[in-house]
Amino acid sequence: MVAVVGAAQARRIALAAQGFGRERGRTVTMRQVQRVISQVAQFQVDSVNVCVRAHYMPLYARLGDYDRALLDRAVNAKPRRVYEFWGHAASLIDVELAPAFRFRGEEHRQRPWSMMREVLASKPELVDKVYAQVAARGPLTAREIEHEQERAKGPWWDWSEAKSALEWLFYIGELSSAGRNSQFERRFDLPERVLPAAIHGTPTPTDDEARIELARRAAAALGVFNEAGLAEYFYTDRRKTGEALAYLIATGEVEPVSVRGWSRPGYLWSAAARPRKLEVDTLVSPFDSLVFDRARLLETFGVHYRIGLYTPKAERVHGYYVYLFVMDDRIAARVDLKADRKASRLLVQSAWLEQGSGETETVHRLGDELRRLADWLGLADVSVTGVGDLASALAASY
Repeated sequence: MVAVVGAAQARRIALAAQGFGRERGRTVTMRQVQRVISQVAQFQVDSVNVCVRAHYMPLYARLGDYDRALLDRAVNAKPRRVYEFWGHAASLIDVELAPAFRFRGEEHRQRPWSMMREVLASKPELVDKVYAQVAARGPLTAREIEHEQERAKGPWWDWSEAKSALEWLFYIGELSSAGRNSQFERRFDLPERVLPAAIHGTPTPTDDEARIELARRAAAALGVFNEAGLAEYFYTDRRKTGEALAYLIATGEVEPVSVRGWSRPGYLWSAAARPRKLEVDTLVSPFDSLVFDRARLLETFGVHYRIGLYTPKAERVHGYYVYLFVMDDRIAARVDLKADRKASRLLVQSAWLEQGSGETETVHRLGDELRRLADWLGLADVSVTGVGDLASALAASY
C-alpha cells in the first residue's frame, strides 16, 4: 500500500532535505559549508550582482551570517570542494560528482552552438591553439589568451573567437574553471589541475551508473518529488532519469508515495528526515535549488514564481530580482531587493504577502531577517521604498 504524505509534511520534508531548519547564527566553519554542499550538491551561478551574487546566497539562507571567503576557498583553493560545470545550469557542483558528470561533456560535444560550429569549420586549429596556451600558462581568462580578438556580434554577448573556443572546451569538459576573478571572469585551466587528484583519477562510470548516481543525489536533495522534478534537479534526460528512478525504487532507496494536492505520482527518499515542525526565517534567491524548479515550487508550496529579471519592466509584477521569504514550512512573502552600496542601504523595492500568511507575524519576522541580511552584506540600513501589499506595514516596522 502506498503511503500518504500530507501537504504540510511534504513541505517540511523538502525544506529539511535542502538543509533548512537548523539553527542559524552560530560561527560558520568549512565543516558547515561542506555539510550544505553534500546536501544540495550545487549552487547555481549567475552574473547579476544587484544584491549579492547568486552562488553566495544558498549558504546564507541555510547557515546565516557566514564569511563568503569560505565559499571562495572551496571554489578557488586546493583541495577544491566544488567545481564549476553544467548542473541544473552553470553551477558550482560538489567535486564528488565530477566523474558522474563526464557524460555531459560528451553530450555537449555533439551539440555545438551556431557560432562554435562556424569557428570549428573555419578555424579548426584555433581550439587546439587555445587549449595549448591554457596547458602551458593556465589558469587564464579569455582576455589573457594571446589571439587576434575577432569578435562576432550576438544578442547576448560579444565574444572573440578565442573566448568561444575557451567556452567550447569548458562546455565539453576538456577545460575546467579554477575559479573566477574579481570581474567574475572564469579562469580556465586543465581539469587535472583543478580537481583533487583522487577525483580526477576516478574511472569514468558507465552512462547508466552516472545517471543513477545523479538521480540518487537529486532524490536525497529533494526529499520528496515527482519524476519530472527529479530530472530537473540536474537537468538530466527524463526518460533515462525515469530508468534510474526505477532502479532506486528497486533497491529501496526511494519509495512511491501519494502526496496530498499533487497531480502526479510522488516519491520519497527513504532516508529523508520527516520533521513534525520546522523553525525557519530566511530569504532565498531566484536561483536557489529550493526554488529554481518553478513547477515543483508551485506544486509543493503553492507559489507561482517568475523572476522579473528576464521580463520587460512594464510587464513585471513583483519586481526585478525577487527573493522569497521562507517562514517555518511556508513561503510567506516575496521582496524585490537591491544593495545600494554607495548609500549603505538594503533597498526593499517591493514587498508582497503570499496567500494564507498573516501580515503581522510576517512583517515582524521578515523585518528581522532583512536586518540580518543587511548586516551580512555590510549595509547600515534597510529602506522600504517600493510597492506591494506588504510594503506600507513593513516600512512602518523600521
